[in-house]
Amino acid sequence: MAFNYDKYLRLEKMPTLWCWGCGDGVILKATIRAIDKMGWSQDEVCVISGIGCSGRFSSYVDFNTIHTTHGRTIAYATGVKLANPDKQVICVAGDGDALAIGGNHTIHGCRRNIDINFILINNFIYGLTNSQTSPTTPQGMWTVTQKAGNIDPTFNACDLAIASGASFVGRETMLDPKKLERLLIKGFQHKGFSFMEVLSNCHINLGRKNKMVSAMDNLAWIDSITVAKTKYDKMSEEERLNLLPTGVLKQDTEVREYCDMYQDIKDAHQGKRAKITQADFAKKI
Repeated sequence: MAFNYDKYLRLEKMPTLWCWGCGDGVILKATIRAIDKMGWSQDEVCVISGIGCSGRFSSYVDFNTIHTTHGRTIAYATGVKLANPDKQVICVAGDGDALAIGGNHTIHGCRRNIDINFILINNFIYGLTNSQTSPTTPQGMWTVTQKAGNIDPTFNACDLAIASGASFVGRETMLDPKKLERLLIKGFQHKGFSFMEVLSNCHINLGRKNKMVSAMDNLAWIDSITVAKTKYDKMSEEERLNLLPTGVLKQDTEVREYCDMYQDIKDAHQGKRAKITQADFAKKI
């Protein structure tokens, strides 16, 4: 039986404004299926997105939604979650949105371990604004702002999230929607900051401007730079060069969640607890 996507979509906004073949549509559908399998009602979910191609994500889904300013998805999501700790908060941002102008918020969302599900759609370029270099653009690639080839060192987004303290970190590509769906479900089930990077194609503003003539060429390139973590872990350092592992990269269930700690403070002020000690907030580092 075919899955009923219509239940979760704002049909008056269809068709989407995304380019034909864009991976954002695959990610949107995988996210909807994951939410459905979680059994969450539409009223208990809030989807927050920023600016860029991924920013349109919140416009197309029939949940509580916020389409906010560039780089501020996690700032808004933090406020929503603290005010409504029983709700399911999902942030969607692009690589420029999340790692450039919003990099500071991303780091501190990870550090706080607040129970937010953060989906980073990484297409390696500022797609919506016509091909500027982003923090994940591979060195040597042509961009509007570096026409001789990008010389900036490239962020590894998942390494950044792990180092910043996110308790769940995973990566998949849009090439295998079922694998992506399973990763999203694992992230949604995790209590704490779930950082899920999804590698996606921008065959219009990255691919065809870097000698990947067709969308399929762009997809083949993404496939060539990724490998399952189980295989990656068995590789030598030399074999791992320029490869990104996919799957669950970190899962720590012993770190306390931010809203729970905040509730402890409220309880103490209301006289429900005599005193909060440092041990109450202790967590592994």
